[in-house]
Amino acid sequence: MKINFLSIRNFRNYESLDVKFDEKVNVFIGKNAQGKTNLLESIFLCAIGKSFKPCKDKDMIKWGETEANIKTKVEKKYRDVQIEIKLANSKKKSVFLNGLPIRRLGELIGEINVVFFSPQEMKLVRESPEERRKFMDIDISQNNKRYFYQLSRYEKILANRNKLLKNSKTIEAVKETIDIWDRALIASAKILAFERKKFVEEIMPYAQKAHHFISGGNEDLRLEYKSGCGVKLDENFEKEMEKVLKKNLEKDFKFGYTTVGTHRDDIDIFLNEVEVKNFGSQGQQRTVALSLKLAELENMKNITGEYPILLLDDVFSELDLERQSRLLKFVGRTQTFITCTDDKQIEGKKFVVKNGKFV
Repeated sequence: MKINFLSIRNFRNYESLDVKFDEKVNVFIGKNAQGKTNLLESIFLCAIGKSFKPCKDKDMIKWGETEANIKTKVEKKYRDVQIEIKLANSKKKSVFLNGLPIRRLGELIGEINVVFFSPQEMKLVRESPEERRKFMDIDISQNNKRYFYQLSRYEKILANRNKLLKNSKTIEAVKETIDIWDRALIASAKILAFERKKFVEEIMPYAQKAHHFISGGNEDLRLEYKSGCGVKLDENFEKEMEKVLKKNLEKDFKFGYTTVGTHRDDIDIFLNEVEVKNFGSQGQQRTVALSLKLAELENMKNITGEYPILLLDDVFSELDLERQSRLLKFVGRTQTFITCTDDKQIEGKKFVVKNGKFV
């Protein structure tokens, strides 16, 4: 899988840009706030349908403009794909696949597979479970449309259940209709939980191998899926989760939200059986986060038969020279886009970026 061409109009600080890329390594060089990360964001947007930044669609439109347009052409193993995204201040974004409009983002997911990594991805290891659930959801959704739709369904069901808990005056009033939401929640939770557990088990060998290589082989990495449902993931899942929801109903009513479910899933990460989140050094956390991202590459390759596109945003500034060298040995496996301020260690097609332009 590789991106051959990218066209940008009025996106972030870019007024107009048309560029062809190298099939291996592309390096965007420049000072901070020149637009390097915006290029990676435009690629990510074409793959996932939304930014990796917490922003609204209209925030990505160039200041002073009312519309933005991003178009890309992708060469895949069995077919080529063209994706176009139109953003506007006055209406929802429009997405076109091979010239035809799509109705749901689920139709876009999986057309371009990407793995994104930046220093901010350290949150994946050291911050809240929400970051690790996001990691699982983005990765699994790119290879499993059923999962993507079930995730959306689960979130809607959960919102309705929480609304009932919050707005009902008595628990008796809750009990009148809560069973409807419970049955729907359990059905979706089962699919999400089993897929997440499978995903963690699949990427662990790849993460262990990547970590062993990048760190020099001094530590053993282990991942463990942590269910937020409070039950074992076996043939009795639905019956047992129903019991857990009923058991926690009074507490849920008191708090006004659902306290158990896949919306509380997590991944426990250990180095030499010590939890990295609480006891790992910054260097260890950084290396583990990078190893998880590299594991995504190998797992997607195993599932789809081709490597995804790798987006590395200012990663090399956070690594010592030895780890930089080891990471670069991974880079050549797939088409890679790298942003940096200094390209001395990196070989590839180089673009100097200044104020939203190539110079």
